[in-house]
Amino acid sequence: MSDHEQSKPSRVTMKDVARRAGVSQSTVSFVLNGTEDMRISAETRKRVLDAVDALGYRPRAAGRPMTATAHRVIGLMFDEVATSPFASISIEGVQEEAWKSGVIAEVVMTGGDRDYEAAVLKKWAADRVHGVIYGSILTRRVTPPDALARHRAVLLNCHDDTGRYPSIVPAERRGGEVATHALIAAGHRKIAFITGEPWMEASAQRREGYERALVAAGLPVDPSLIAEGNFLPSGGRDATLQLMNGPVRPDAIFCANDLTAIGCYEALKEIGERIGETIAVMGYDDQEIAQHLSPALSTVLLPHREMGNWCARTLLSDEAGPFEQTRLECPLVARESHVVSRA
Repeated sequence: MSDHEQSKPSRVTMKDVARRAGVSQSTVSFVLNGTEDMRISAETRKRVLDAVDALGYRPRAAGRPMTATAHRVIGLMFDEVATSPFASISIEGVQEEAWKSGVIAEVVMTGGDRDYEAAVLKKWAADRVHGVIYGSILTRRVTPPDALARHRAVLLNCHDDTGRYPSIVPAERRGGEVATHALIAAGHRKIAFITGEPWMEASAQRREGYERALVAAGLPVDPSLIAEGNFLPSGGRDATLQLMNGPVRPDAIFCANDLTAIGCYEALKEIGERIGETIAVMGYDDQEIAQHLSPALSTVLLPHREMGNWCARTLLSDEAGPFEQTRLECPLVARESHVVSRA
């Protein structure tokens, strides 16, 4: 594994417990927190607790030190939190890791407003916070505010050119390779790719990984099998229809994210294709909807929770640095859609 890529063993999350128990994550949270004023049946509570036992799930607060002293604080500054589910996952990752050491995470959303960022950083300097996580909802190059230098800081899902701060991002190129390799291993040779918006770093790197995997397998990179999408179902639908009416019929379609795959599913079903039987589909992100599509969508996990864990551990570590970019592995989540039955 190169370029400071790291892998981490998978850990049991509240999402896993909810899936096994057949309930929402909110239900799991209420049960584990002992909330009695919610009308949750005894049978449902038992199902949740049985799932917790079976999976060995440890709630966020497990193992935290009990102390009467004041808690340390780390600041988490995001540009946006409402436009994507991944910000909340990162926040949970920071909180659960920090709280193991009795440290509180204080979260702000700035909208990219430089004056607001400066005001918050000034407050945190006065509060003597232990450190600051500067995060972006999009994986991208950033120019951190000058005031961040007053703090011990790390960059979450972003990076800067100065090398002043440690940073962590998903290993997007490798994720694109992993997804494409899985399709090749399943016997597909005419593998199409629907991009995201081309200006996005994640879109470009996932495409690069797709092309690398084809070349490594001795397969051609056919421009007619690459269509531009927009990371939305609408773009996935339009691009899929374009591909299926093109000069080369794909036997598999790799979508740059799961929302694109939703539109891809729609288009394929409209024209009479049977996903998992006549054509394969691969997504990217592992959003909640992926497991509920029919057939369940094979995809690649974006490790936002693990990235949040990493940021908290790095800030709380007694060791300094290293001041470099770390790329965290994006593992395959194999379900049903990428393997075509040839019976």
